[in-house]
Amino acid sequence: MGILKFKHQDWILNGALVLLALLSLLILSSISQAPQSSASIFRLQFFWYLLSFFVIFFVSQIDLRPLVSYRWIVLSVYLFSLFLLFITLFFEEIRNTRGWIQLGPLQFQTAEFAKLALLLLLSYFLAKQHVKLARLSIILKSFIYFILPVSLVMLQPDAGSAVIFLGLWAGFLLVSGIRWRHLLLGLLILIFLSFLGWSFLAPYQQDRILGFLNPESDPLGVNYNVIQSKIAVGSAGFLGKGFRQGTQVQLRFLPEAATDFIFPAFIEEWGFVGGTFVVGLFVVLLFRIIRIGGRAHNNFFRFICIGAVIMLLVQLAINTGSALGFFPVVGVTFPFFSYGGSSLLTSALLLGIIQSIAVHSSRRF
Repeated sequence: MGILKFKHQDWILNGALVLLALLSLLILSSISQAPQSSASIFRLQFFWYLLSFFVIFFVSQIDLRPLVSYRWIVLSVYLFSLFLLFITLFFEEIRNTRGWIQLGPLQFQTAEFAKLALLLLLSYFLAKQHVKLARLSIILKSFIYFILPVSLVMLQPDAGSAVIFLGLWAGFLLVSGIRWRHLLLGLLILIFLSFLGWSFLAPYQQDRILGFLNPESDPLGVNYNVIQSKIAVGSAGFLGKGFRQGTQVQLRFLPEAATDFIFPAFIEEWGFVGGTFVVGLFVVLLFRIIRIGGRAHNNFFRFICIGAVIMLLVQLAINTGSALGFFPVVGVTFPFFSYGGSSLLTSALLLGIIQSIAVHSSRRF
């Protein structure tokens, strides 16, 4: 029976994920050899990938259909995520934010789990209420679900996670058929929250936004990362400079090459062809999630798949857009590609849920 369940997984999705993992490890291997780099990032990421694949396969074997009848489980996950965000505020700062729970050598970014929790709650809520979305009261209730975790991450402060929360909530409303007058009201609320949220940003985050608005200013300061990223991409050419031949990476000109700027680092060594291949794999992954959602039995599972696509697309757009200067740098990783255990494990848990939907669907893939 277990073999049969494995057989019914979406193996094209798994294959795209494996290839993304291999390409990520390839560039991390190159970065690990750069002067003054730590080779541990390759070994750690290899471990995180192994653990993530185990999570996907384990969760995919669990029949999640009973969740439809147990609202308290979904709500409990959401409330637990709020609790984690709250206690995170009492831990020491890491990378200028109080966004991490640190237990000995282990660190966990609680906002990553909160993204998944909000996705599940909004999926459940809209699955039950989407036919009533024309009512302003339903939209306001979903807004409360959204604003609670956003308020807590802005206290850290973590603008990147707040933007992903916003993209997830807004994306859900758009695909649910929100009325235009309610959409206009939402835009006005967004403008108000943007002005209000400015005061919660740390000075360096405010400088990044101001630097984005004036990209030629402070090339050795706030705009340094983006300028070096553009140099890495612009100098790569069609086929790139080759493995361990990227000057921006190997000479340490490109900061955060393993996390926020891993995509430019990969393009520098593997060129336009390599970058297109990575994005192509990501698009395949998204289309397979859409396909699974289209064959799901109920609206709850369909909304989970829709939410996953929205969240992953928002993360991809912000990460690549920040690296190329289209958006301010807010510290968002490239899903399934950037170095980092918290993001990878949470995304793996989400994919495990999606694979469970595929496995326990009566229609075969």
